[in-house]
Amino acid sequence: MNRPQIAAIVNPHSATGKTGKRWPEIASTLPEIDVRFTRGPRHATELARECLREGYTRIVAVGGDGTINEVINGFLIDERPINHDAVLAILPLGTGSDFQKSLGIQSLEDAMQLMRQERPGAIDLGRVDYQTPAGERTHRFFANVVSFGMGGEVASKAKQNVLSRAHGKGAFFLATLQVFFTYRPKTVELTVDGVPSGPHTITNIAIGNGRYHGGGMHVCPRAVLDDGQLEVTVIDALSSYELVRDINVLYSPNLYVHPKTNHLRGKRIEARPTSPGPVSMEVDGEALGTLPLELSVLPRAVRVARG
Repeated sequence: MNRPQIAAIVNPHSATGKTGKRWPEIASTLPEIDVRFTRGPRHATELARECLREGYTRIVAVGGDGTINEVINGFLIDERPINHDAVLAILPLGTGSDFQKSLGIQSLEDAMQLMRQERPGAIDLGRVDYQTPAGERTHRFFANVVSFGMGGEVASKAKQNVLSRAHGKGAFFLATLQVFFTYRPKTVELTVDGVPSGPHTITNIAIGNGRYHGGGMHVCPRAVLDDGQLEVTVIDALSSYELVRDINVLYSPNLYVHPKTNHLRGKRIEARPTSPGPVSMEVDGEALGTLPLELSVLPRAVRVARG
């Protein structure tokens, strides 16, 4: 019997363990696939590389945006695909599941139908070079959004607080409240395709290949997954009153009508802090480190099943 050409990489701990509990029922409805479970951080990247080297032509990331990010990082070595013909599919089972919205996937059932899509399209990836908490320089590929400022601090707090293992949305909500009352605007300078911008005193900056993060916020509403550009949304310093008053606009696709937003786009972006203290950043929802950052685009780097 020929082995299946599809491998599923399942993070049983995503959605605070709900994915592991739901997986047997989901698996019973799927075609024959090879299943591999992650055991901890970064393991999904190792598993993706392992599966691609073994000749699997379709890899399914089962979990949240963080799991999808790790699997995508396994598709590349030195910015080159391990297998140019390989296809990524997703079964979105995370807490926020923002990336599925940019892919046009409406539901889990929708994603399951797309697993065997015959003509998947290629999407861009971003590369972000950043500083780890230990002060070392490293890089990560991303499909969705990098943000820093308030977004980075929320991601960091959510990872640390006591609800993180028991209730993902609760952890995010608590972290948002904590940061809301303590956040002090940071000042950063940007360079977009060689052109300086700033200094900007910010609540948040998001740099997106995809459109959404933070559980549905249209943070980069004009982003296109395959146009070779990254969208840059700068939200200038907002008071607590302004944040509460304008939250509906800030979460809407009309974000850019707000007088304290700026919109840029480019292929290569640099960001460095000019105010005291670290500026926290997150990549596809995962708190990873701090500025300074360098971001670039890898055009049409990965083939993805999408709506």
